[in-house]
Amino acid sequence: MAAFLPLITTAQYRSEVWCPDNGDGTFTNPVINADYSDPDVCVGPSGEDYYMTASSFQCAPGLPILHSCDLVNWEIVGYALKELYTGFPELIEHFNTPQHGNGVWAPSIRYHDGEYYIYWGDPDYGVFMVKTRGGDPAGEWEAPVRVIEGKGYIDTCPLWDDDGRCYLVNGWANSRAKYASVLTVREMSKDGTRAIGQPVIVFDGNGTENRTCEGPKFYKRDGWYWIMCPAGGVPEGFQLAMRSKSPYGPYEHKIVLQQGKSPVNGPHQGGWVHTKYGEDWFLHFQDKEAYGRVVHLNPVDWSSGWPIMGKKGEPVTTYQKPKASPAEVNNPAESDEFNAPTIGKQWQWQANYDEKFGVPTAFGTFRIYTHKLEKDWKNLWLVPNMLVQKTPADQFTATTKIRFTSKADGQFGGLIMMGLDYSALVVKRVGREFQLVQMTCKAADKGKPQTETVLATLKPTAEDKTDYKPGIHEDIYLRLKVSNAESGKAHGGKPIVHFSYSMNGKKWTDCGSDFEMRQGKWVGAKFGFVSAETDSNADRGWVEADWIRISK
Repeated sequence: MAAFLPLITTAQYRSEVWCPDNGDGTFTNPVINADYSDPDVCVGPSGEDYYMTASSFQCAPGLPILHSCDLVNWEIVGYALKELYTGFPELIEHFNTPQHGNGVWAPSIRYHDGEYYIYWGDPDYGVFMVKTRGGDPAGEWEAPVRVIEGKGYIDTCPLWDDDGRCYLVNGWANSRAKYASVLTVREMSKDGTRAIGQPVIVFDGNGTENRTCEGPKFYKRDGWYWIMCPAGGVPEGFQLAMRSKSPYGPYEHKIVLQQGKSPVNGPHQGGWVHTKYGEDWFLHFQDKEAYGRVVHLNPVDWSSGWPIMGKKGEPVTTYQKPKASPAEVNNPAESDEFNAPTIGKQWQWQANYDEKFGVPTAFGTFRIYTHKLEKDWKNLWLVPNMLVQKTPADQFTATTKIRFTSKADGQFGGLIMMGLDYSALVVKRVGREFQLVQMTCKAADKGKPQTETVLATLKPTAEDKTDYKPGIHEDIYLRLKVSNAESGKAHGGKPIVHFSYSMNGKKWTDCGSDFEMRQGKWVGAKFGFVSAETDSNADRGWVEADWIRISK
């Protein structure tokens, strides 16, 4: 454990497990091999800075902000939402408990009149907007504004026209509205804070190959209004572009990106940018099931009058990097030494943050207190204080050094891979000892009970020398390894999680059963720390995480 190092707001980070920059002027997709679902991107006024955001659903902080100078090397620089939703007390209360798959859906980010704006649809509560305070996306953002109240609104995107008028396009969630596969456009106030016009259906994919048209992005180019949107379904769909001389249509449309003979399924939903160097690019996602929706970059060719993406409409694997000022190799952060007084930007909680979840310490650690489970708890699906991050590659190893401190029987904490199914390797107090336990649950979202397998019995490595509420401690190293190659035919090539532990960080013991990783609700699986207990009256125990390191 180390004392605090000087606070660094941003830092170069090169991943050991996935780096898209090949170092020879080319890149390999995906440019972010992590779950940044429904990405959107815009370019700043300098023409040298690109900013991306993505769906964050119920997680807090929400609306991640990523920065790049070349569309290939990306860094997490902040979040637009500290919580869901500041200024709306009843909504804050709602999102204080995990609401898996709800919340922030398919945002859009735009630069307008000196500020950055993000719009998104919450399918239960309406259309929201948040903007920067001072024009710095890595800085403070204002409290969100509810632009339209109601159910069913999703996938919103604004367009400020040449005359200053503002329009909004959006999709509709069948789960709330009981209709879908249509896009609507309406006029907004010039400041983009409220609707002043009624919606007009501008595209209808019902009964055609263009079913599930959603996720629209709104642009204007050479006098044409353009809506770019996915259709055909998430894992197997394609990207549409449509154009009209009026924001209200009618729009003619064309498929501009599809899988074809490439290995990239369902390439669609993202953002188009025109660079200061005269190039055009499209950032979009690919659904990789348990890994989530990872981000690809494809060139765009307008020579036919349509934005044909990739190589003749099919995704590229390796391609020449965009023209840009020299940029250092930089990837979204993964490892964390916990040596700063603020948490690393890769981490999110499963609900709005409460300081009793956990805090940094002055000792070079991050402390996560045990969450009080309900009396009738069956699994960990509704635990809000899981500190988790996205999987960074198809294959990787996460190793952590922790001390688990227990004040009462039944308290536990450790490392978890969380999704609709989950598995965790935890230290659990039983009497005056600890047990190493694998906790696994299939269909956690359906309320199925978890199973517990005792793997080892551990003597405490330290005990408090006091008569007043003494704790016992376990110093241990935990590791999870994700692999899809070694599992072979036994698991159909699906990613497998394998656990191991060490008492000294040198000699490792494999333990537990291999776990088939599964995605979460609209997101990929996430890994990180869990800390909980069953005694409602006991003083909380805690996980003291010294570091976590991601390697091959």
